[in-house]
Amino acid sequence: MFGYVVINQAEMKFREYDVYHAYYCGLCRKLKERYGARGQITLTYDMTFLVMLLTGLYEPMTSQSSIRCMVHPFQKHPIWMNQFSEYAADMNVLLSYEKCQDDWKDEKKITRKVLAGLLKKADSKIVKRYPQKAEKILSCLEAIYTGERENELDIDRMSGYYGEVMAEIFAYKPDIWEETLRRMGFFLGKFIYLMDAFEDVEEDIKKGNYNPLKKLYEGLGEQFHEHCCQILTMMMAECSREFEKLPILENVEILRNILYSGVWCRYQQVVNRRNKQQEKDNA
Repeated sequence: MFGYVVINQAEMKFREYDVYHAYYCGLCRKLKERYGARGQITLTYDMTFLVMLLTGLYEPMTSQSSIRCMVHPFQKHPIWMNQFSEYAADMNVLLSYEKCQDDWKDEKKITRKVLAGLLKKADSKIVKRYPQKAEKILSCLEAIYTGERENELDIDRMSGYYGEVMAEIFAYKPDIWEETLRRMGFFLGKFIYLMDAFEDVEEDIKKGNYNPLKKLYEGLGEQFHEHCCQILTMMMAECSREFEKLPILENVEILRNILYSGVWCRYQQVVNRRNKQQEKDNA
C-alpha cells in the first residue's frame, strides 16, 4: 500500500519540484545512513509527504547540502534533511518490514521473504525506539491480516484499521496538533487502503486473493468506478479539511498539490487502463 501519496508534477512549478525532490533525496540518504542499502530499498513518496508536512508544521532546523549518489553519479543534487527525515525513515522501514511479512504469508513471494530477512534487525531496533507507537501500529496491522483471513467485506472497518496505522504515524508527539494530525492521517490511511484495493480488485478476483471491494465490483458493474470515486473523495475531503487547520506556510503549495491532485494520479491511471481494455474487448 505504497506509492499513492505522490505529486502531480505537471501542475508544479520547477522550484517546487526541486524542493520536493531535495526532501525525497534527503529521506533516501537518511535511510542509507541508518539502515544501509537495504533501507534505501524501502524508500517511498508517501513518507516524503510526511517529512514535508511535519517540517512545515514544526519548522525544525533543516540541513541543506549537495551530493552525488548511484542514481545521480555525474552531477551533485541537493538533499534536505532534519529530525523528521529520521522519523520518517524509521516508520518507512517498520511498514515495509510488515508489508514484506504479509506478502510472504499470503502470496509466498520469495523476494519479500528475503527483504523481510534483511530488514528484521532494523525493525527490531525501531520497535524498541518507539514501543508505544509500534505496539499500536502492529496491533492494527494484525487486525487487517485477521480480517483478510476471515474475508471481512466491511470496507469501513478494514480501511479504518489502516487509517489508525497512519494516524499513529502522523501524530509525531502529544501536543496541540496531535488530534488534527491523527485525523488527517486516519482519513489518508483509509484512502490509501481503499485505493490499493480499487487498483488490485480485478487481479485479486482472478487469483482468488482477498479484496474488500470484490462484492461491490461484482455487484455494481459499470457503477463501480463512480461509487469508489465518491468514497475516495469523501476520505480526501476529510483529510484535506484537517490539513487546512494546521498553521503551515512553508511549502504549503507542494503539500496541497499532493492532497488535492497528486493522490488522484493513480486513480486516473487505473480508470484509463480499464477503459482502454473495455474498448479493446468491445472492438
